[in-house]
Amino acid sequence: MAENKFHISSSPHFSLGNTTQKIMLTVLIALLPEVIAGIAVFGIQALIAVAVSVFGCVLFEALFQKVTGQKNTVSNLSAAVSGVMLALVLPSTAPVWMILLGDLVAMVIAKGIFGGIGSNVFNPALTGRAVLFISFPAAIGASWATPGNLDAVSSATVLARVKAGTLENFDFLQFFIGNRAGCIGETSILLILVSFVFLLVAKIIDWRAPLAMVLTVAVCTFLGGISSGLESACRDVVIALLSGGLLFGATFMITDYATAPVTRPGRLIFGFGAGLITFLIRKFGGYPEGVMFSILVMNALAPHLNRVTGRMYGYGKKGNQRPCSAKINMEFDLTTAKERKLSDAQSAAEGDKKND
Repeated sequence: MAENKFHISSSPHFSLGNTTQKIMLTVLIALLPEVIAGIAVFGIQALIAVAVSVFGCVLFEALFQKVTGQKNTVSNLSAAVSGVMLALVLPSTAPVWMILLGDLVAMVIAKGIFGGIGSNVFNPALTGRAVLFISFPAAIGASWATPGNLDAVSSATVLARVKAGTLENFDFLQFFIGNRAGCIGETSILLILVSFVFLLVAKIIDWRAPLAMVLTVAVCTFLGGISSGLESACRDVVIALLSGGLLFGATFMITDYATAPVTRPGRLIFGFGAGLITFLIRKFGGYPEGVMFSILVMNALAPHLNRVTGRMYGYGKKGNQRPCSAKINMEFDLTTAKERKLSDAQSAAEGDKKND
C-alpha cells in the first residue's frame, strides 16, 4: 500500500516561479551598467576591484560553509552580488588586501554567523564597507581617482565641500552622466536610474523604501536651505541627489530582501528613517556622507518595524491592533440572545400549531 505523505508548511502556498538564483542573476544584470561605467571612468583598477571582490566573497562564503558543515550555497549567486556591490561602493584606489578584508567581514561576520542568506540583520556589503571606512578612513573616504587622470587624487568630495562651504562650481550634466570622482559604481546617476527602472519592471524591488528615502532627503535638504532663497534651496536639492551614494543606496541597498521590512507601511517608514538620518549626517554630522550609516541603522530597526506594522491573520485591515475582548464578548452575547429569542419564537409557533 502506498504511503501517504503530508507536507505541512506556513503560507503562502503559491509560487511565482522565482528562485534565489534567478533573483540574484537579475540583480547582477542590473549592476552590469554600473560596472561597465566604473571601468570606463576609472580603468583597469575598477575591473580588478570588482573581480577581486567577487572572488573574495565567493571564496569566504564557501570556506565558511565548509568549515561549519553547512550546505554550499555559492550557486545561488548571492555571494557574487555582495561582491559586486561591495566593490562598487569602494573607491578604485582601494588596495586588494583591503577589499578582501571587506569581503571577509561581509560574508563571515555580517552574513555567515547570522545563519546565511535571509537570516542576516545587516546588509553584508554595507557592513564590509563600514568596517573598512572606520578602520581606514584615509583610503576609503578621502582618496578618489580623478577621471581622465587616474594618477591624480581628489582630496575632497563634493559633499565634503558642501559641508565646508567651499563648493563653487557644480557641473550638473557631468554628475548626471557620471564623469566625476567617487566610488566605482556611484558616479553615473543616469545608469543608476536605468537599473532602478529595470528592477522595478522586473518586480525584483519595491518602490516604497527607495522613494521614501530619496524624497525625505530632498524635502529635508530643501527646508534646510530655504533660508538662503528658493533658487539656492533647489540647487542644494539637486546637488544632494546627484552626489554621493544616495541613489545607488536607494536602488540596491535599501531594497535588500533580508534586511528590509516585509510590510508595505514598514518599508515607507524604513525609507523615511534612512533618508532622515542621511540628511542629518550630511548636514550636522562629522562625515560628509550618511547613506551607509543610515541604512545600517534602519537595518537594526527592520524587525521592530515588521512587528508594529504587521497584520495578524483574521483581524482585518487593522490587523496590527488587537481586538477588544470585552467588545467581542458583548457581540457574542447579543448574537446568542438573538438566536435564542428566535429559537423560542419558533418553538412557540410550532406549539401553537400542534394545539390547533
